[in-house]
Amino acid sequence: MKILKYIFYIFWRCWFYGWVLFTIIPIFPVLLIVTSSDKLYPAFFKIAQAWANTILFVMGFKVDLFEEEIVDNTKSYMFCPNHTSMIDIMVMLSVARNPFVFVGKKELTRIPVFGFFYKRTCIIVDRGNSKSRLAVFEAARKRLSNGLDVCIFPEGLVPEDESVVLSEFKNGAFRLAIEHKIPIVPMTFYDCKKRFSYTFFSGKPGKLRVKVHRFLSTNELTLKNSDALKKQTYNLIYNELVNDLKI
Repeated sequence: MKILKYIFYIFWRCWFYGWVLFTIIPIFPVLLIVTSSDKLYPAFFKIAQAWANTILFVMGFKVDLFEEEIVDNTKSYMFCPNHTSMIDIMVMLSVARNPFVFVGKKELTRIPVFGFFYKRTCIIVDRGNSKSRLAVFEAARKRLSNGLDVCIFPEGLVPEDESVVLSEFKNGAFRLAIEHKIPIVPMTFYDCKKRFSYTFFSGKPGKLRVKVHRFLSTNELTLKNSDALKKQTYNLIYNELVNDLKI
């Protein structure tokens, strides 16, 4: 029985990586065009959403979205979901109503094919380089001024210890939101870790629940309030995850 289980995991993981890569390769020329200019980013985003929904579907995942508040497509937002899995990117793309740009770690640019377009479309941060962190702020300011939303996983990295409910948040998302007077949108991804964690021999198809919490306004805040805003967002998501574990 254990052998069959391991065979399933090997097949399922290879199935995932195969779909991620080989759905990109056939449309490589199209992606080169739509990632060549910031003006074409909305077209790229629609393709990225279709790609994400395809990957989730073929993996047997179904996103179940609950929204306490709905985004206004005339405004910009800072999305802040918890980070637990490599499918977090697909889930975020799937539930988005408007184009946004990820702020993501440099390591993902090393993935063949995927990493090439990830680098062309996302704001890349090298967390070990202070100059890179400053460049992220400038790039995010540019995207926000162009009317795009920004998504930052405030934990920075997926926790190596999978027993950790939620890692400490970084400051960047909250400072940017306050500087641009845009709302923080806390988001809870309940199931990504148990459905598809970084542990190879684990996971299974099923429902992926996502909750969009009520937005946190930054209109009356200054940079002195960034730490308090960070803690408020952290506590909201942490309590949601802990309460869900008790059910």
